[in-house]
Amino acid sequence: MAQEFFWGASTSSHQIEGGNENNWTQWEKENAERLAEEEKKNVKFWDETRLEGQYPENYISGKATDHLHRFEEDIRLIKELNLSAYRFSVEWSRIEPEKGVFNEEAIDFYYKIVRVLKTYNIEPFVTLWHFTLPIWFEEMGGFKNPKAHQYFGRFVKIVVERLKADVKYWITINEPEVYSLESYFLGKWPPQKKGIYNFWRVLNNLVNVHKKAYGIIKKIDPKAQVGIAKNNTYFEAYKNKFINRVLKKLADRYCNDYFLMKIKDHQDFIGLNYYFHNRIDGWFNQNENRVVSDLGWELYPKGIYYVLNDLKKYQKPIYITENGLADKKDAHRAWYIKEILKNVKRARNEGVDVRGYFHWSLLDNFEWSNGFWPRFGLIEVDYKTLKRTIRKSAREFSKIIAESDKMILKDKK
Repeated sequence: MAQEFFWGASTSSHQIEGGNENNWTQWEKENAERLAEEEKKNVKFWDETRLEGQYPENYISGKATDHLHRFEEDIRLIKELNLSAYRFSVEWSRIEPEKGVFNEEAIDFYYKIVRVLKTYNIEPFVTLWHFTLPIWFEEMGGFKNPKAHQYFGRFVKIVVERLKADVKYWITINEPEVYSLESYFLGKWPPQKKGIYNFWRVLNNLVNVHKKAYGIIKKIDPKAQVGIAKNNTYFEAYKNKFINRVLKKLADRYCNDYFLMKIKDHQDFIGLNYYFHNRIDGWFNQNENRVVSDLGWELYPKGIYYVLNDLKKYQKPIYITENGLADKKDAHRAWYIKEILKNVKRARNEGVDVRGYFHWSLLDNFEWSNGFWPRFGLIEVDYKTLKRTIRKSAREFSKIIAESDKMILKDKK
């Protein structure tokens, strides 16, 4: 019998819920004016799409899309789009606002989400950590703290025990390299630390955090499926030149494979987040950029084929846990999804065990240090009224799903 293929969309708590109080909400208020001034100076991709970025309020998450109070409406829209799965994250700071103090009402909120999903026969994929930290944990050093895995493990135990009856798929952490790079090497995100030592310390602590969480989840529910969401890039050695091959090998090793190799015996599946192609020609980022998103990111759908083939060596099921684009005018999204899925099908036909595709994102949302102006949603959100409108490209995606048995991802018998 063919393995079930999940069609889904993804979100994260801080980006959609609203009403949070964590290290990011603190940082937003302290940095909103600076971020707005920096955006005004960014003229490379400046047009009317980015005009919201010149105002400080763009960088303060506030009520976000108010998913906290509108989750049932949003889940009905998931069903309307023919999606069979939904990836969302639980907010650690909401569940454990003070060290060792757990908010039962917050835990019950996520239980309600899961129950509504199950009512609509939508499979929940639950991410336990997606970038934000409780303030008390950040004050203790966050993931630089050598005991971070113990604090996170305690939180994981509380959540999994509450939701275990209805959740089979768990994602422990989201994009460990991205977080370590942006927060502890480049210093762009809170807590804005810089340096290679900080980067490696946090990255390796996150290895321990994942392993600890994996063990806790499997002890509670041995049948649970546990993985991470890993951002992998297609590094292309242009024209197969020797220097390009050397640089590609180094990039693959440290950017794509390092974390996955460290946890290879502590994961049941790989969650792939695919956004980037990096053409190497004497050095990195020599891309043609023929088609770009509103953020200036190159849209290179065939890159996912190469990334998926590279992951085949781990011999694990793969779920594409994120893939999408900032596209306010909805000019490229339908084309991009179709081209991505053609390349997913190609990889599957060559034996790569891909079992799901989750588009990022279900809703327009708060895009971290870029704020609200980048529009990633299958569903448009009017931030003044919070009205949801399904985009034309989302209707096209829904049609693909409805016809997938004969069009896109027909399983071999």
